Amino acid sequence: MRKRDTNVLSILEDKTNDYARKTALGMKTIFGWRELTYDGLGLMARRLASYLMNDLEIQKEEKMAILSESKPEFGVCVLASVISGMITVPLDIKLTIYELTSILTDCQPSVLLVSQTYIDKALELQKAIPSLKHIIVMDEQPVSNGLQTLYTLPANYQCKWRHRSRKSTALIIYTSGTTGAPKGVMTSFGNILAQLKDLNTVMRPIFTAKDTRILSILPMNHLFELTVGFTTFLNMGFSVYYTQSLKPKDCLNMIKDRKIHFMISVPAFLRLLKTTLEAEMRNAPKFYRFMFKINYHYVAKFLPFRWVKKLLFRRLHNCFGGHFRSFMSGGAPYDFETAKFFRRIGIEVFEGYGLTETSPVASFNCGWNRDLRSVGKLLPGFDAKIDKETGELLLKGPSIMKGYHNQPELTAEAIDSEGWFHTGDKARLEGRNVYITGRLKNMIVLSGGKKVFPEEVEAVLEKSDMFSELCVFGMECKGGAKEGTEDIAVVVVPKEHLREQYSEEELVKLSRAEVKKLSQKLAPYKRPINVIVTDKTLPRTATRKIQRKKVKELVLA
Repeated sequence: MRKRDTNVLSILEDKTNDYARKTALGMKTIFGWRELTYDGLGLMARRLASYLMNDLEIQKEEKMAILSESKPEFGVCVLASVISGMITVPLDIKLTIYELTSILTDCQPSVLLVSQTYIDKALELQKAIPSLKHIIVMDEQPVSNGLQTLYTLPANYQCKWRHRSRKSTALIIYTSGTTGAPKGVMTSFGNILAQLKDLNTVMRPIFTAKDTRILSILPMNHLFELTVGFTTFLNMGFSVYYTQSLKPKDCLNMIKDRKIHFMISVPAFLRLLKTTLEAEMRNAPKFYRFMFKINYHYVAKFLPFRWVKKLLFRRLHNCFGGHFRSFMSGGAPYDFETAKFFRRIGIEVFEGYGLTETSPVASFNCGWNRDLRSVGKLLPGFDAKIDKETGELLLKGPSIMKGYHNQPELTAEAIDSEGWFHTGDKARLEGRNVYITGRLKNMIVLSGGKKVFPEEVEAVLEKSDMFSELCVFGMECKGGAKEGTEDIAVVVVPKEHLREQYSEEELVKLSRAEVKKLSQKLAPYKRPINVIVTDKTLPRTATRKIQRKKVKELVLA
């Protein structure tokens, strides 16, 4: 490996030269498709990096936060951050000012790149965060407030790369905090290089076409999108397109329009898409419906060849435009029935497993004869073992994070003295195949793949003067598109004087209104859907900790 490649994302600089006029990143807007070539990506990144280093005099290891929906300019900002020696902090656009202030107070960025949509939020954050000196807008349209934009920067493309070691932090990705505080996962250049090497090894057999086009619905603040959808696929010379719509019909139109071969998705979307395709068959002429049933239940299950299935289910493949081949899914459990449906009609779904702390992919289920109940084989760089007492999956390898930003004690809890990362997931191993069997963590996994720690929600709701006790947990969804995932539920115990003052019905209404009011401080996906009101004392341990599992069992009973 050349010295230049030791700065992992700088590999992309070489790719901008290799693929020059080929589309690197694209997105559909109200004005049509907006595409950025590899050459354009490199030029815009150098222009921004030059401005950061020369005009703003940004120093190495300062932090750049990005608050934006997925778009080609997001990639420009990430690459410019690396060139200028900064640490990138992607932010979740769904977070509230309260949550974002907590994160930015922890990481203290000096620069914030923001899309037009979130300028007001950025200006409000700047007032609360003293370190935040510069705001740059990512859009081409004119903006007020005298803010600089990517498209009005000085046309200076000359800048000297600030190289850093593999141990240097490239990204800080914030996940839900187990104690209500933000938890920033520090991902090093070495972590991303290890992922790049492993993913190249396992994905190359899948992507045989040089002109592969990818569609992603994942936000770019997710490490999976940055590691796979951005770094890995651009390193392979692919074209990556983003969409803001999560509607299956909109995505199918985009797949046809751009002749997409592959899509990065989440299980909830695949379940919705399955429902859409099944509705398409129900609306088909009687003969097609009859042939679909025969082919699906009695013919396709015995056929190993994708091209034959494509002929059998031509009507469904036409919904994708005829070029589409497969999905990659992760972030939440993928149910077997949906997996079986897509495989049987000739569209593969390759499932990945991992955590932000593993940078993020640890295993990938990509073999044509793979077990659909497995989350795949460990990537080549990982070792794994099962804790004999708890059944917990432990992982070790060069993709394991550096640690949690400003939280050495939490880091020591997650990574033991021998270097094993404790995933919090229960699993079994068959050779290098991983089967997830449950979770030790309290973490709640929502239908879209979002993960929420109940302690984070409790930290906000506990500020109420109405409740003497409360407990947040995940309530499993039964049936429908959310099957196999969870909704957020909270059990609250109103204070005694309120129980004496109000009727049961009034107390339920007041409690739900209080939860709703306080939840405004949380991103919408973190807000409890089910509010259970009780006058019973919640079960606790000898050390007075609420026994979340027992509370959940009592509610379900």
